[in-house]
Amino acid sequence: MRFGGLGGRYSGATQEATMPAHEIGTREEWKAALDAVHEREQELGKLDEEIAKQRQEIPWVRVDKEYTFDTEDGRKTLPELFDGRSQLLIYQLMFGPTYEAACPGCTGLADHFDGALPHVNARDVTLIAISRAPIEKLTAYKQRMGWKFPYVSSFASDFNFDFDASFTQEQMATGELKKMVDEAEDWLNDWADNVGTDLEHGMAESPRWNVFKLEDGVVYHTYS
Repeated sequence: MRFGGLGGRYSGATQEATMPAHEIGTREEWKAALDAVHEREQELGKLDEEIAKQRQEIPWVRVDKEYTFDTEDGRKTLPELFDGRSQLLIYQLMFGPTYEAACPGCTGLADHFDGALPHVNARDVTLIAISRAPIEKLTAYKQRMGWKFPYVSSFASDFNFDFDASFTQEQMATGELKKMVDEAEDWLNDWADNVGTDLEHGMAESPRWNVFKLEDGVVYHTYS
């Protein structure tokens, strides 16, 4: 054909057909390779089932420490966050006390929570998000994003620290965390600018899932 590509100008030159860089084969070769991949996928499915069974066999840890959280409906305890259900699924969303906005990655994930609520609630699971910023900041951000799921603040408790979603000043001053701050790449500094805080305070928060079970009035930590 004697014309340029889509949207291109007529060049007057004949274009030569080019082969794609990807390997090209016969239909038989394609079918053999496809069958080999399907076999591996079946192996992966069996492994996933084994891991799921192993996950269910992890021993529970009793939570005796009392925690309080600030919610839109006032202060609540950890058992009260179950909201009448026996399981509590918590996403610890990166939004520290000095942040002006939540982590963009966490925000993108949380955008899907509202659609999941009817499904998890029907399975006796309460889904909430927790951050360490004061409840006023969280509520304002929740309204800005149009979220409906419960979003509570652990600002008044050690919950985030005890369940590995926040780091103390001592932890930030040593090891890999200190190295990440001292030798930060440009994208990480840009991320801190996006959430409105310095990098050290920004990296003091971490995203994390934690799962709890309420049985006979006692809370157990089951998975993380």
